[in-house]
Amino acid sequence: MKDLVWDRSLSVDVPEIDEDHRRLVDLFNLLNHAVAEGGAQDYIEAVMEELISCTAWHFKHEERLMLKYGYEGLLEHKAEHDELIASATALQQKLLHESKPVLSDDIEFLEHWLTGHILGLDMDLGAYLCEAM
Repeated sequence: MKDLVWDRSLSVDVPEIDEDHRRLVDLFNLLNHAVAEGGAQDYIEAVMEELISCTAWHFKHEERLMLKYGYEGLLEHKAEHDELIASATALQQKLLHESKPVLSDDIEFLEHWLTGHILGLDMDLGAYLCEAM
């Protein structure tokens, strides 16, 4: 098990978005530790719910900024947001309704999901917002 570490490489240079991302990294690490340490299933489910809820809120936050500043990549970015939430929700449903434990593969999926989005479309958005704000 390794923690995600917030560092300069994950910064999009927009403080309010970086603050959201730091919170998501912290929640990911809580989930990662809970799974690795064999935490109680109800605790793991609660952390997963918080991670998904905070991610959904964060995505709405980004989308509001995209609308406010006329970001042309809004539709593509929102489509990825929708896909990421659907994937995370499907994993959550697997845990809740099929009583399956979170596996290391699930944690790896969530790590790639989080970092891939930040290092991809969010970097483009950050560059745009730095100019527009």
